[in-house]
Amino acid sequence: MLSFWWLTIFYGSAIDSGNLTLRWNTNTIYWNQGLNSTFNRNSSSPSLALQSIGILQLFDPSFAVPVVMAYSSDYGEGSDTLRFVRLDSDGNLRIYSSVRDSGVATERWAAVADQCRVYGWCGDMGICSYNDSMPVCGCPSENFEFSDPGDPRKGCRRKVKLEDCPSTAAMLQLNHTQFLTYQPELSSQVFFVGISACRLNCLVGGSCTASTSLSDGTGLCYLKVSSFVSGYQSPALPSTSFVKVCGPVLPNRAASGVGEAPSKTFKLRAWVVVVVVLCTLVGLVLLEGGLWLWCCKNSRKFGRLSSNYALLEYASGAPVQFSYKELQHSTKGFKEKLGAGGFGAVYKGVLSNRTVVAVKQLEGIEQGEKHFRMEVATISSTHHLNLVRLIGFCSEGRRRLLVYEFMKNGSLDNFLFAVEGGETSERFLDWATRFGAALGTARGITYLHEECRDCIVHCDIKPENILLDENYSAKVSDFGLAKLINPKDHRYRTLTSVRGTRGYLAPEWLANLPITSKSDVYSYGMVLLEIVSGRRNFEVSEETGRKKFSMWAYEEYEKGNIGNVIDKRLTERDVDMEQAMRLIMVSFWCIQEQPSQRPTMGKVVQMLEGIMTIEAPPVPKASIESSVGGASSGHNSIGISAISSVATSAAPQPSSFASPHVQGAGFEGSSSSSVSNIKATSSLLSSDGI
Repeated sequence: MLSFWWLTIFYGSAIDSGNLTLRWNTNTIYWNQGLNSTFNRNSSSPSLALQSIGILQLFDPSFAVPVVMAYSSDYGEGSDTLRFVRLDSDGNLRIYSSVRDSGVATERWAAVADQCRVYGWCGDMGICSYNDSMPVCGCPSENFEFSDPGDPRKGCRRKVKLEDCPSTAAMLQLNHTQFLTYQPELSSQVFFVGISACRLNCLVGGSCTASTSLSDGTGLCYLKVSSFVSGYQSPALPSTSFVKVCGPVLPNRAASGVGEAPSKTFKLRAWVVVVVVLCTLVGLVLLEGGLWLWCCKNSRKFGRLSSNYALLEYASGAPVQFSYKELQHSTKGFKEKLGAGGFGAVYKGVLSNRTVVAVKQLEGIEQGEKHFRMEVATISSTHHLNLVRLIGFCSEGRRRLLVYEFMKNGSLDNFLFAVEGGETSERFLDWATRFGAALGTARGITYLHEECRDCIVHCDIKPENILLDENYSAKVSDFGLAKLINPKDHRYRTLTSVRGTRGYLAPEWLANLPITSKSDVYSYGMVLLEIVSGRRNFEVSEETGRKKFSMWAYEEYEKGNIGNVIDKRLTERDVDMEQAMRLIMVSFWCIQEQPSQRPTMGKVVQMLEGIMTIEAPPVPKASIESSVGGASSGHNSIGISAISSVATSAAPQPSSFASPHVQGAGFEGSSSSSVSNIKATSSLLSSDGI
């Protein structure tokens, strides 16, 4: 049974932790909010409430202000929008929104971004994997069968029990598979041994039923001695798992076969087999000529069939491999150009199943076929609400193309900046949508830096690479592409022609210093300034005294004139001034010259959400990049001849960010808005299983 606990009042350990948690079977904690333990030490009657504008908050008489737990992706939109929080039957806590009288609820936030990380999702001995972006359940191998053939989520059971084969037990090996282990059982299961010892220790251990060995260099081994085992399989997982079964070990069952009953085997006589084989061969010979003629006459239809087959391949969890001819046909000869960036041009296309996609033609890719496919598999294995999903790829000769999901509203820059000629764009974002885009982008980059198997440094964060879907939710694109340019090894990338964008490059790019995740933090800080101001960060004008915009903005901040920094198209009534001050202060921390002074993206998210105090930022020194001469538009990419090492580990974290409250600010002469002034207007709703 799945249960939902908030500030688990009935358990002293949960009270001390001060965390909102999700648990399986009342004991196994598979998600927690991660709040500081000081929140709950003096709490008397904590409660959760969802505001009508989409903020999930924690209330307690001992708190000076409510604590923000989560933001809905459509935060602040429309008075006709109804929202509710629900713990779904799949074990995930979500915020939903619905337009009044529409009868349709849309997911706006999920506690666990990766559904396969929910403990027990596929039942005991079930293996969770992804099929066309949806989680599916399967059994480890043919040594198992579904407990309920009509419902794969009820788990699997051994066809032969272990107690029936004490002397013939064997270990079934599952590559790229991990058996989920959470507290409190985690601390009793960890051992530091190699993969062979991890397998052998479980085989000879009487109480061990399964084990997982991590292949990330730590040598960690988790021995599962509990009666319940929950598995997760993905090409991106750096682990190998073993399951104890009664021999012989049978082949693995493909995830696409979930719910299908195993075929019956029949013992046929030898002469029957010979007759069947001969008849089949004769039939193939007779049909070969006709089939060849049919394919020649129906080559176009055959191409569509090939595309459909590729989509079925994607259903197995792998990215779709398209032919160049298929993508050329789907884009009508690369006719409708959506844009161009540092890695190539992007075109709109429609697949054979009528799915609208964005096709990117990559330029400057020097990797071989094998390495290119490995990087594509890594990119396609990322699953997050704020990342653009990779659907497939094409690799034919020197042609390299990537196929992404289509973002209806295009890139963020189209809504922020004036069009060529100085005219104001007709498309305009209100403050709530801007803040949601800033927060969503930060969450997406945090996932790349801190939650993937290897840290993915984007290297080109800018408004052109932040796309908006039909609900104006922000999604980061072009992540992982920096690794495709002439990689040297798995940890450091030597770039002979690094591609970046003027105005967003961190100082270390031009100083030939190691490039880390803190370089992305710098670029994100520049984007924050642009979201607030609605102007390019490298623009100079009479208003700024011909100074670099970031330096002028800091001077206005020191004077208390942040109203001068905010986009003039926004009125004072439209802007949440506490949020505006929060974004401006965070941006100044992000664009500090020294990487060690910049916060990690995880800290940035906490500061934007209001969980952490934002101390007064020091003045950001003029970027080294300002020495690059010549004026160009912000979306133009420039080549930098340098030898820079892109490290996959994050730089040291600053010590300035610790407390869970946020300072507020307003327009010049205005009083600051406080979170404590916000009243909860809708209570927490949950499913009957709570």
